[in-house]
Amino acid sequence: MEILEKTLRCIQPLNKEAMKKAWDRIDNLTKPIGSLGEIENIIAKIVGITGEVHNKINKKNVVIMCSDNGVVEEDVSNCPKSVTATVTNNFTKKITGVYVLSKFAGSDITVVDVGVDAEFNNPKIIDRKIAYGTMNMMKGPAMTRQQTIKAIEVGIETIDDLVSKGYDLFGTGEMGVGNTATSAAILSVFSGLDVDMSVGKGSGITEEQFINKKRVIKRAIEINKPDKDDVIDVLSKVGGFDIAGLCGCFLAAAKNRVPIVIDGFIASAAALCAYKLNPLVKGYIFASHLSAEPGAAFIMKEIGLAPMLNLNMRLGEGSGCPLAFNIIEAALFTMDNMGTFEEATLDSKKYIDIRDEK
Repeated sequence: MEILEKTLRCIQPLNKEAMKKAWDRIDNLTKPIGSLGEIENIIAKIVGITGEVHNKINKKNVVIMCSDNGVVEEDVSNCPKSVTATVTNNFTKKITGVYVLSKFAGSDITVVDVGVDAEFNNPKIIDRKIAYGTMNMMKGPAMTRQQTIKAIEVGIETIDDLVSKGYDLFGTGEMGVGNTATSAAILSVFSGLDVDMSVGKGSGITEEQFINKKRVIKRAIEINKPDKDDVIDVLSKVGGFDIAGLCGCFLAAAKNRVPIVIDGFIASAAALCAYKLNPLVKGYIFASHLSAEPGAAFIMKEIGLAPMLNLNMRLGEGSGCPLAFNIIEAALFTMDNMGTFEEATLDSKKYIDIRDEK
């Protein structure tokens, strides 16, 4: 608990003075004011994070938290539980979607076993296993409160270690059969949304399984009665080790003043938990894409973030993050290489202000 409490205390607001300097330069670049849209907002947000007007990303990393979920006993997924272990291992074989996209973006990946129901003899998988999967939330709390805090602190320590190694841009991925169910449960508890609005078909279940999935999630919430004003209580009762671990990643990124990117629905649920623990975390988070899971849009609204892309993706793994990395780096490159009106000897008054109020 000490690691978590210290992290929460150390999170500070964005540097508003640096952001003002950034906007002064952005608005003086050789373009109509506001014409680069969200690219301009990305630049200003990065400046607020680092405190520096000019920034360059040195090392990127997508952190993938892997864990099994006991609720799979209730037929909420069309994948057998063993898929979690298989895909976790495959992340290190250079064949998965997140690996290929990360390679293209020049990013590394970090695979963490925080609760997979299997043993790995693989040095490329970081062993931080808390238990061999969570309990079935349909029958009681998925985790103990102590386990939940420990999982969050695994995420914090993972980011802390990577920051010490020079990484300064992070993505968030996961692997865990059944984790769209836990994510939907978390969303419903925090937002009050009915399960008909928060629950999606995940990896592609049948209509019959879909009806059952909504019933299971609704019943799990009724049985556990999570307190929406206590994030740890919500996570422990209807969450998972993977979501808790990613929650810690978001908190640690904010503490270390480095940007971190949300992938899809599960990572969004983790970001929501981090935001509920400390709203200042929002300033350090970027949303990569809008997941095809119906609950994703509601989480974005809850946090107050706008995804950069909408590609109807629902792979998970962290696969949307490398795409966002490219956009973030393009934004920073633009800030450093585009000329100002003074440099171009142009009259800025000839350009129409099309920027909305910032």
